[in-house]
Amino acid sequence: MGANVVRTFLQPVIGSLDDTVPTIWDFKSTQDASNLGVKGAYLLYFDPASKGMAINAEGFRKIDFVIAEASKRHLKLVISFLDFWAYTGGAQQMRAWYGSTDKNAFFFTDPRTKADYRAWVYYVVNRRNVLTGRVYKDDPTIMAWELMNEPSAKPDELREPWIAEMAAFVKTVAPNQLLTSGHANIRQKMSDIRLKNIDYGTWHGYPIFYNQTVAEFRDQIVEYCAIAKAANKPAILGEFGWARSNPDQVAVYDNWLKTLDAQEGCAGWIVWRLVSRQDHGRFPKDEHDQFDIRNDGSPMWNLMRMATARTLRKSE
Repeated sequence: MGANVVRTFLQPVIGSLDDTVPTIWDFKSTQDASNLGVKGAYLLYFDPASKGMAINAEGFRKIDFVIAEASKRHLKLVISFLDFWAYTGGAQQMRAWYGSTDKNAFFFTDPRTKADYRAWVYYVVNRRNVLTGRVYKDDPTIMAWELMNEPSAKPDELREPWIAEMAAFVKTVAPNQLLTSGHANIRQKMSDIRLKNIDYGTWHGYPIFYNQTVAEFRDQIVEYCAIAKAANKPAILGEFGWARSNPDQVAVYDNWLKTLDAQEGCAGWIVWRLVSRQDHGRFPKDEHDQFDIRNDGSPMWNLMRMATARTLRKSE
């Protein structure tokens, strides 16, 4: 496709290894990797003996591999420290460690989860890649960190104080890499771009989920890029999707990406989601969202290649 940056999350997160603290998602699913079948892989778990978070260092070899392979291919990475959603554990699993059923506020306010998050970040940025010998915080392959994929704290008043607190912490332990919040930022109009330790803004675009028309999202691109320009920081459209069942999908993506490239305040885009062939040799079925982007020679794939080349020319 010719892209220069790939975004990924650090996951999965499970309960305890002895199941006394349950895993709240289907950790033993036999689905394809693309459909959340993780085949026993995990990074974080709950240790009943210490009554707190534990890290599976062996599981991190998979992350080492991703970073090493990206480096070989001259790709940069945007890595989210955590996912908010429970698909493979995320922040929802971490609040469940402590018996909470509050999906909105607990993780962002409880001293235990906040301490767990800081300890997790510290471990990640100071890990030495067993394949390259580089410490993550010193690896130029990692362009940026995201605090979390879509940290959807509620009420809204909780979100920016948590972002500001954790952004300040990340900058003390990994000062040489870029940092963004990872928040979807649709209704907040990317307000966290103005926070001191946030280096660039990001937002996510899904008209079907946010009750927008295609034209309204195009207008939002113009608006958000202007917000970034006024803040004197760049912005990236960090996720977006329009289902392939829409006959105008290719034309819609073409329009959105040309609109974005025309704005001074925006520095690029990352499409949701690139997928590869699974172990059985076929692409995922993608029957739910229908946002998958495949290297299959289709009109959509060809558009992605052309749009990527255009965006990179803009940055030269």
